[in-house]
Amino acid sequence: MDHTLLDINQIEFNHQQAIQIRFNDVDVIGHVNNAVQLSYFDLGKVKYFEALKNQVIDWNGAELVIVNLNVDFVQPIFMNDAIVVKTKIYEIGNKSVKLVQVLYDENTESVKSVCRTIMCGFDPKTNTSLQISKEWRDLIYNYEKFHP
Repeated sequence: MDHTLLDINQIEFNHQQAIQIRFNDVDVIGHVNNAVQLSYFDLGKVKYFEALKNQVIDWNGAELVIVNLNVDFVQPIFMNDAIVVKTKIYEIGNKSVKLVQVLYDENTESVKSVCRTIMCGFDPKTNTSLQISKEWRDLIYNYEKFHP
């Protein structure tokens, strides 16, 4: 599936993580800074993978790295918004996985930002790409309830 054609409103997310907005996340005009929103998406990815494996991940031996990231900033986020980051892997390739995430305001039920990410299998010892392991595939298929 082409990630540019995803209909965010039709996606069922199995994972979400509450975001604590901090004072220093907000810029001079009262919006959460766009760069800060990337850290919210990163937190969502970390918590998603921890839920997948049902354990804290040791990222020193990272098996996946980000190779592409696209963000649409749909509406501004403000200090008192009730934001959650929703995360889903929707496609698994030979050496990559595609994720979609949204920053969602639970009070207004509106999408604030959309992030589409491609992550590649990676071996940090050899600095080379890897195939997505059967273990990761099985974890993702079971969590997301889809199969090839």
